[in-house]
Amino acid sequence: MARLRVGLVAGEASGDTLGAGLIQALRRLEPDAEFFGVAGPKMQAAGCEVWEPSESLAVMGLVDVLRDLPRLMRLLARLRRSFIAVRPDVFIGIDAPDSNLRIARGLHAAGIPTVQYVSPQVWAWRQGRVHTIHEAVDLVLCLLPFEKRFYESQRVPAEFVGHPLADAIPLTVDRGAARAALGLPADAAVVALLPGSRRGEVARLAGDFALTARWMAAQRPGLVFVAPMATPVAREIFAKALQRIAPQVQIRLLVGQAQAALIASNAVLVASGTASLEAALCKRPMVVVYRLGAITAWILRRLNLVKSKFFAQPNLLADRRVVGEYFQDEIVPESIGAELLMWLDDTPRREELEHEFLRIHMDLKRDASALAARAVMALVATRRRSAAGASA
Repeated sequence: MARLRVGLVAGEASGDTLGAGLIQALRRLEPDAEFFGVAGPKMQAAGCEVWEPSESLAVMGLVDVLRDLPRLMRLLARLRRSFIAVRPDVFIGIDAPDSNLRIARGLHAAGIPTVQYVSPQVWAWRQGRVHTIHEAVDLVLCLLPFEKRFYESQRVPAEFVGHPLADAIPLTVDRGAARAALGLPADAAVVALLPGSRRGEVARLAGDFALTARWMAAQRPGLVFVAPMATPVAREIFAKALQRIAPQVQIRLLVGQAQAALIASNAVLVASGTASLEAALCKRPMVVVYRLGAITAWILRRLNLVKSKFFAQPNLLADRRVVGEYFQDEIVPESIGAELLMWLDDTPRREELEHEFLRIHMDLKRDASALAARAVMALVATRRRSAAGASA
């Protein structure tokens, strides 16, 4: 049988992590497989030939995208031509749907099997994009169970593979060990602050987080705050907001170590996104906030583009509001702070939430990389059989 050849594009650090796990799982099934495309350091270490580094696609925010659009379009066109020229057995776009679906559509039209690993949030807003997905890919690999149900309703092939975070985080975590590792008091009430990973996101939320911490510290002077920052740039943005708004509040700033901070905490204030799922998998009560640029938020509301009941991943997975979620003008420090203090004080409600999070964790813990690899190989095998039948 011919050696498996896989083209991949991962546009962010999270995609690089997913891609590395998938490459390792595919190698266990096909030890001689070849991998190439857009990759980060983890995928490269796993054996992927790097045509372009992942950061070449990592442009966020409307202004940045518009400014960089000509370069991005040239890059995507070049990648599409390159993949068509080498004709991999399968193309896998990992997250970054705006880029990957553009590439996949051209490859799909050229007869190359295409996979999107991580569904765009098409179930939540701009649902019309599902038609574009149907035209671009042969299979969507979903990290969340309700995504597969949505695609089935739209007759788009999809598989729920579980979430790699659920595989990586133990079902039971050790708060004491995490506090010792971070040098936090063993018996304090600790609140973790996670205002996002991207520069624009942190800039939009830093003031809200600082105001909330200041209000909470005034109500409960013994609170301990810890704020893990995704990057040094994010740390600088957040530190400036704290100095301006809450200079008297002691907040331990970290670079990285988000999971340790979550495990060490009693409650979490977190920006909407994967970090809210990570907090749930660490079994921590939280409040989730989401702030967009004013123009983007106005467009979403004006055109009624948002279709989901919730935006916080714990609520989406529970299919009910189990944690507070606040969007745009709803982000009021006193309201958020009061809810976080409630989670510190209401032991029965907190224990009920922890049981719900354990149920979610067990549902998502499925060895995602291995399931994704098997789904990819099944697609490749089907295509190879079809090609063999056509040539017979």
